[in-house]
Amino acid sequence: MLRALWAYRGFIWSSVLREFHGKYRESLLGAFWSVANPLTMIVIYTVVFGQLMRSTLPGHEQTPFAFSIYLCAGVITWGLFSEMLGRLNGVFLEHGNLIKKSNFPRICLPAIVTLSALINFGIIFTLYLLFLAIIGHWPGVALLALVPLLALQILFTLGLGIFLGTLNVFFRDVGQLTGVVLQFWFWLTPIVYTLPALPEKARGLMALNPMQPLMAAYQQIFLDKTLPAFGPLLPLAILTVIFLLLGAGFFLARVGELVDEL
Repeated sequence: MLRALWAYRGFIWSSVLREFHGKYRESLLGAFWSVANPLTMIVIYTVVFGQLMRSTLPGHEQTPFAFSIYLCAGVITWGLFSEMLGRLNGVFLEHGNLIKKSNFPRICLPAIVTLSALINFGIIFTLYLLFLAIIGHWPGVALLALVPLLALQILFTLGLGIFLGTLNVFFRDVGQLTGVVLQFWFWLTPIVYTLPALPEKARGLMALNPMQPLMAAYQQIFLDKTLPAFGPLLPLAILTVIFLLLGAGFFLARVGELVDEL
């Protein structure tokens, strides 16, 4: 699969650029909206939630933007996860006509989705870093931990997304169910609230949520400006390997049947 991706790298990159330009082709301000929308989100979270929820972060009461930093760290990185998984879930159905008419490695489609999502993430994340620099809360060397965390998240999402995307071709209810689960999953992850704010029993159940330690690691980097502990991420790393193997195996076993089902 990696060899096929490299051989078709030109097709992948041109598809990503075409998709990005196509998104804003008919608008007067063009790509400005790719900056305006995330910037509006950051301002709203900063102005509204930053003032209302400041007291829920013990030890950070003196930091005016503490909850804004905490909230955006989770929302922005979850947005990458949600966009990737949501699009991977329907990637083969969405490009059904292309699959029927063109002969190319089908694995290119998840690669296109991933790069497109990373471009969108890069835009909003750059604004977030600019916001941190302006308020004097730059995370410093802790920012280096972002690389392995993002790599783990992307690989986990790819494995799960390719499996669900392939399954969705044969069982269309999978797509609808994934959207519902993603909504519940977001609110069951401490992003717009803190883990200590939950009852003791609920905190114990959070151990079953593989995304909780990942979000906590992001929040620690940007709020505390310290390197996170990687031990709690071991269950997610194991799940990542499982879903990568499961997704790749199921995709390779069924890729020949995709055209018949589309």
